Amino acid sequence: MLHRLIFLFFWHLVDGVKIMSVMEGDSVTLHADVSGTSRYTFFYLQRWIGPENNRIAEVNWIENEIYKIIYYNERFRDRFPIDNQTGSLTIRNIRTTDSGLYRKYARGYNESFHVTVYAYLPNPVISRDSLNSSSSSCSVLCSVLNVSAVSLSWYKGNSLLSSISVSDLSFSLSLHLEVEHQDKNTYSCVLNTSFTYRTEHLDISNLCLTHPDSIHCCGFTEAVIRLVLSAVVGVAAVAIVVYDIISRRAYF
Repeated sequence: MLHRLIFLFFWHLVDGVKIMSVMEGDSVTLHADVSGTSRYTFFYLQRWIGPENNRIAEVNWIENEIYKIIYYNERFRDRFPIDNQTGSLTIRNIRTTDSGLYRKYARGYNESFHVTVYAYLPNPVISRDSLNSSSSSCSVLCSVLNVSAVSLSWYKGNSLLSSISVSDLSFSLSLHLEVEHQDKNTYSCVLNTSFTYRTEHLDISNLCLTHPDSIHCCGFTEAVIRLVLSAVVGVAAVAIVVYDIISRRAYF
């Protein structure tokens, strides 16, 4: 069974910059605070600038009401809509490439938002390592593909057994665990970042209860028994035929 905990969105303030974290595919709203803008200003502009100084939109206010929103690129209209009441910016279906610094410039009041977008984590996959398994123990691997800035860990109940971490993009990440075939403890493999995690539980009875060697052994033994039985049946059949022939000759 897979367990997942995801904090969809949170933020905090650092040196006047609102730090925001969100999961890939979700939406986030950068709330514009117009309280610092003079209420007596008849006309003023509000501009939204994205990462790498990409201009998103210009908001025209007259008497504290928005009368026109101009998008610098029409592709921003659907995915970066501006609220026509507050001037707040929403990023829909957010992508990891949308991470970065967003700034709102307005007369008398500027704001900055640093948005970090986390990719959804893949499911850890637990598989049997048959080459390193034995008649008394079961060797398993927990693996993930194409991950970065993550930790992969084995837990026995709530106790950490082992862990491995990567900072850069890793094509494959695996962690080994060895358990007894009849072990009744609960083991789980956890893949996590600072923002979210995924957990996969080890099903020992399903993955480890029957060892390949025992399967091979039992299969071979069964084959031998069947072969012996077939031979005995064959010999008996031949004996019956021979007896029948001899009996017939003696009769005539």
